[in-house]
Amino acid sequence: MNAWQDIEENIQKIDKIVLSSPVDSSLAKKLEIRPIATKSGLIFQAQHLQDNKAFHQNFTQQQLESFLAQASYGQLLISTEGKDITYFYYPGGKCKRKVTQNAKQNITISPHNRQKQYLLQEEEKIPALVDLGVFDKGYKIIKSKYDKYKQINRFVEIVDDQLKNFDKKEITVLDFGCGKSYLTFILYYYLSQKLGLKTTIRGYDLKQDVVENCNKIAKKYNYAGLSFEAKDVAKQEDVFKNVDVVVTLHACDTATDYALYYALKHRVKYIFSVPCCQHQINKTISCAQTDDFALCLNDGIIRERFCALLTDAIRAEILRQQGYQVDLLEFVDFAHSPKNLMIRAKLCAKPRSTDGVATIIEKYGFDQQLYTLVYKNKK
Repeated sequence: MNAWQDIEENIQKIDKIVLSSPVDSSLAKKLEIRPIATKSGLIFQAQHLQDNKAFHQNFTQQQLESFLAQASYGQLLISTEGKDITYFYYPGGKCKRKVTQNAKQNITISPHNRQKQYLLQEEEKIPALVDLGVFDKGYKIIKSKYDKYKQINRFVEIVDDQLKNFDKKEITVLDFGCGKSYLTFILYYYLSQKLGLKTTIRGYDLKQDVVENCNKIAKKYNYAGLSFEAKDVAKQEDVFKNVDVVVTLHACDTATDYALYYALKHRVKYIFSVPCCQHQINKTISCAQTDDFALCLNDGIIRERFCALLTDAIRAEILRQQGYQVDLLEFVDFAHSPKNLMIRAKLCAKPRSTDGVATIIEKYGFDQQLYTLVYKNKK
């Protein structure tokens, strides 16, 4: 009996097929193949790792037979329900077959494209998702809003990854520049209903009509710990004691800096910030044509993007200097805007005495509000 005969005979009970000990050094060291059920029939998906990245290739049953016949590997394992069948190939065409018992039982072939388990699932009674038009009144996903549903879950996943080990029973959140606040309502639902925390969230925005509408919605949802005020983020002092989280999503230009400064000043443990409209450096940066940055400043669109990235790189570095562990993550917003970078930070250590940002600011003569607030306004 050859390997393909064993595969055909056990086709409905195969867990995996593994090729190893490559004859040619250009081949993957290990190739793992698993059967997958699709609407059009059974396929086999091969996976190998290269530079810590997974690469995949799909085969029909006929294609797999042809591939295995030509594969230059010294060992082939067919792992099935109850037994492992191993083929050893030697120079000169010699082959040895070995069968050993295993404890695998009731193997079922996995379906292709298994549904992702989102933190906020369909049919959960989340009123904000109904008002946002993502769920219908029966809490089913509206097909045309599936991308928005995924984006909302992406936000919740980023928060969940940071807060999953939160060790208190109560949590206080400040949301600066909250706007219409649908994400604030969803965050309140997640913290209070999914994590079971006694949740207090205060949202701040400049527009009185927006704030009044948000308070009406919070009352409609019976979200007792959620409230909104018309205030300027740049003028906030001690709002709450023991704030755990500062959120700022698309606060325009230097409003992000004031929100981050509030978090730094009060040693808030968690920060989630999606910056927007980073104009300040773009307006003030200058350099000679011989300087390193000259190529990035000659053309308007390149200059704008470069200055936005430089702004957020400086913000991240200042947070690190102030004792935060910082991640810069891709965050796709709901209008598919290019403003899709999130600064996620967690307070872990004491501030460092060094200031690595000063040199670049002084060399190119630009202003950056968070730097000014943290280092130039010290009393």
